[in-house]
Amino acid sequence: MGKRAFVLLGLVLAAFGLFALTQQPKPLDPFEEAKRQRQAFLETFGVLPGELFVQQGKELFLRKGPSGKTLEACDFGKGPGVLEGVYAFLPRYFPDTGRVEDLESRVYTCMQRVQGFRPQEIKRDEVRAITAYIASFSSKARIQVVPRHPQEVAMYNLGRELWYTRAGSRDMSCAVCHDRYAGQRVRLSPVRSPEQGLGNEWPAYRFEEDQLYTFEDRINFCYESIGIPEPEFYSEPHIALATYILAEATKAGHTFEELPFFTR
Repeated sequence: MGKRAFVLLGLVLAAFGLFALTQQPKPLDPFEEAKRQRQAFLETFGVLPGELFVQQGKELFLRKGPSGKTLEACDFGKGPGVLEGVYAFLPRYFPDTGRVEDLESRVYTCMQRVQGFRPQEIKRDEVRAITAYIASFSSKARIQVVPRHPQEVAMYNLGRELWYTRAGSRDMSCAVCHDRYAGQRVRLSPVRSPEQGLGNEWPAYRFEEDQLYTFEDRINFCYESIGIPEPEFYSEPHIALATYILAEATKAGHTFEELPFFTR
């Protein structure tokens, strides 16, 4: 084969390589993949998993506890039994407990104080389902967490401190990922800051895990990912971080997604 032929062959192979490179599948877009999975669920089953959790939560909400009462007697911020839009204002201060509570800790409180369950009788999955049911009444609602009560302000300040405090063997904090890399991706997952609406998609069904995640679950997942011991559910660190994150999202004018959300 002559020199000219070798040159031509080289050009052909280079062109073929460039073509093959351009035909490689694009990096997976988590949002597009979630849309495809969501549509597949609807076409296959006619219902989304989140709706099943909401229905389960409704049944538990209306279930009579040992006291003979249902959670309709619980005040989630707008009066006993009122659920429309309450999630958008949480966490908030509740006079009957004398402390700030997010939705999950409020459910946990009322399952004891209203329904009469002992703490050891309350199942985490039941709290998740009830949380999904109540949150569904705030789908697409504007987030309205504005700390005013002194305890709300204190919780916000604690949340901000936790957000920036570096800890663990990896010397990490929430801000290291969510502020520094806001708008980028970590392992395909988009990273958002509170100002970009972080927190507005929970509770959500995660199809990769095949389970419902609440905001507290998601916070624990972050802690686990960066090698910091997870806070106990319904504890101050959870409530403080939710207060800070959602208050910042409020300032930026964000709304909730359709709840429960469907995500990767």
